[in-house]
Amino acid sequence: MSNSCSHPGRRSFLKKTTLALIGAAAGAPFIRAQSKTAPALHGALLGHGTFRYRADLRWSQADPARFPVKDCHEMVQARDGRLFLLTNHKQNNILIYDPKGTLLDTWTLGFNGAHGLSQHQEPDGREFLYVTDTSTGRVVKTTLAGAITLELPHAAKCGAYTEKESYSPTETAVGPNGDIYVADGYGSQFILRFDRTGKFLGKFGGKSTQPSNPSKFMQAHGIALDTRGAQPLLVCTERIRNEFNWFTLDGVHVRGVYLPGAYVSRPVIAGRELYSGVCFGAKPDDYRMWQQRGFITILDENDRVISNPGGHAPTYQEGRLQVMLQAQPVFSNCHDVCVDQRGDLYVCQWNSGNVYPYKLHREA
Repeated sequence: MSNSCSHPGRRSFLKKTTLALIGAAAGAPFIRAQSKTAPALHGALLGHGTFRYRADLRWSQADPARFPVKDCHEMVQARDGRLFLLTNHKQNNILIYDPKGTLLDTWTLGFNGAHGLSQHQEPDGREFLYVTDTSTGRVVKTTLAGAITLELPHAAKCGAYTEKESYSPTETAVGPNGDIYVADGYGSQFILRFDRTGKFLGKFGGKSTQPSNPSKFMQAHGIALDTRGAQPLLVCTERIRNEFNWFTLDGVHVRGVYLPGAYVSRPVIAGRELYSGVCFGAKPDDYRMWQQRGFITILDENDRVISNPGGHAPTYQEGRLQVMLQAQPVFSNCHDVCVDQRGDLYVCQWNSGNVYPYKLHREA
């Protein structure tokens, strides 16, 4: 099944937009000739320590009349520098950009619930995308051009779940041997494991009714492969409990980190750091889940928060991280952060007025 979705003028459009466009923006990236006014906090300096960024709120040059989006859920970067944005707009599930914000191409799978986007390079060098659709329970592997090459079986069709158990997958990760891990973050809260051909192998986790139960989940929103240590691990989001938890590839819990006030999205490993969008945040003296309180959080390899772009500087007292809060209302609800080859960030937002991703240019 191909989902390249040709449209008039696409071929000539692609020819004109070559990989020569890919690279750092020259000059002042915060002044756009097509607009005389800038959004509030455009150009603001965000972050802390050596992880400080200049906010570019007009990075995307896509025409919203021609390429509308709903929720901008996640973004990944291919080896050639192109950036792939996932949205749940049926017309535009994937928008492809260069790092300067030029729209290069689009395609769609027709998913209303397009939520999770993971990129994986196979041993032969080919790159693939894994897309989850929360509305139908579909998990597909595609080429960068949008052709489906594999679809995982529904959890109720492969022996993982009964027909009565809810299945609404939110994210995938691929292990070193090609096994595919699916986080059922909006369903029954298991992490399902499939081999590279789509055969169901097993699961771990499940719903937790307790505020602290590291082997189970209240919302297993995201998952990623973490290869920074001596052995590869899976790091899973526990959004409701403000946590990340690490597991062996067989599902044995290894450790966790508590991030008070931060209802985090998926973990993104880049270099020695872990990045995540904070989709919901707390208020002073009110630590419930509030919208419009998003920011980015960055942890070092020792699981210590070192920067919060858009949030207050992380503070530790007697070794305990204090509640983290939004400091500048640059973001509403941060659903994902993509770290590019230069160390710049792209922030995707959920339920935030259909805005395109913002770019954060890292300061030298």
